[in-house]
Amino acid sequence: MYAPAQHDEVTGLVNYIDEQLTAIRSAAFGLTEEQARETPCRSALSVGGIIKHAAFVMRGALERLRTEVTEQPVDAEAYAAFTDSFAVRDDETVAATIEEFDRVWAQLRAAVAATDPAGDTTAPPAPWHGIFDARPIHARYYLVHLVEEGARHAGHADIIREQIDGVSVPALVLTLAGAKANDFFQPYEPAPGTLLA
Repeated sequence: MYAPAQHDEVTGLVNYIDEQLTAIRSAAFGLTEEQARETPCRSALSVGGIIKHAAFVMRGALERLRTEVTEQPVDAEAYAAFTDSFAVRDDETVAATIEEFDRVWAQLRAAVAATDPAGDTTAPPAPWHGIFDARPIHARYYLVHLVEEGARHAGHADIIREQIDGVSVPALVLTLAGAKANDFFQPYEPAPGTLLA
């Protein structure tokens, strides 16, 4: 949880984005490579796939924050890259996917911190939402969208993790943060050799 504080706006946004990304990453804590690829719900989503997709989204966010992106390709190649971002392929590992996630996350954190939320920018078309033209926005709109996107997938990761072994992501987040046991929380003990253990 991003604890209550009197931060400036961009620091608050950095922290809320970090909270969502922390939850997504923590969902893998204590899983085997095989478990992180499992799709225990009716969807095709796995914990590893969500981590990979979050890294894909972060790379796109970096491009948008560093340059004025007024168009985004909507073609077979772009769609293939988007759909590929949801699954860890046989030639990939979840461990390497987490390393890439961490690398891009550090860059995103710095880019968001350097962004003026009131600054003018442009949102590219989003034809899947019926928006066919680029539109002027304040950077705040996009930064809040990153919180929204992260929260959506953090929720997915939490549900999938609970379906795998009954462990909730908030307990994993607290354990990784070094929180001490109390009346509401008992630290999780991962098996040796599992992800992030």
